[in-house]
Amino acid sequence: MKLIWLAFIPLAFAASSVPPLEEGFQHVTCGSTIKLSNQANQHRLHSHGVSYGSGSGQQSVTGFSSSDDANSFWLLRAAFGKQCKRGDPVPCGSIIRLRHTNTNGYLHSHNHKSPLSSQQEVSCYDGNDTGDDWRVECASGSKFWLREEPVQFVHVESQAYLSCNGAHQFGHPIPGQLEVSGTKGSSKHTQWIAQEGVYFAAPITEHHD
Repeated sequence: MKLIWLAFIPLAFAASSVPPLEEGFQHVTCGSTIKLSNQANQHRLHSHGVSYGSGSGQQSVTGFSSSDDANSFWLLRAAFGKQCKRGDPVPCGSIIRLRHTNTNGYLHSHNHKSPLSSQQEVSCYDGNDTGDDWRVECASGSKFWLREEPVQFVHVESQAYLSCNGAHQFGHPIPGQLEVSGTKGSSKHTQWIAQEGVYFAAPITEHHD
């Protein structure tokens, strides 16, 4: 018999006080809904119904300091045109998409300048195309993407790294939120950690004597 277990990490836990991971839930898996924390500044990857005033004019993506905001949840899906089975661990090097749960747009990038740093713009877009594809690069040398371990996301079409640099901060109407952009090289600002969320474990086969 195959079972799929559901794990929930309370949103009140900050990165410094995350409880031990339950056995079987150490992996980041397809179909899970997760929050991603930037290792350099602990801001969550975030989006909302606010569009950029420049560049593409698409829905903005930012870094947000609060760990308990519902606009920081992302559903992990397979690459454009592909499928993955719910609960399957994500191998390092896989191409994935991240769909924003509250607005249904996908984490996206393209050839527009980001509004504050003039790097590559990162947006949330519902066009559903290959501009939504990101490759998972694991920093730990692990075979699979693991929770509480840093990874990097490389935009497949442009090879830009998903970055959140605390030096670039928005004003009205999203004061205090940090710019998220694509950069051409990795740095401490391109490291992301899967933390709070609803995680599916891989199917487990029960053995009976």
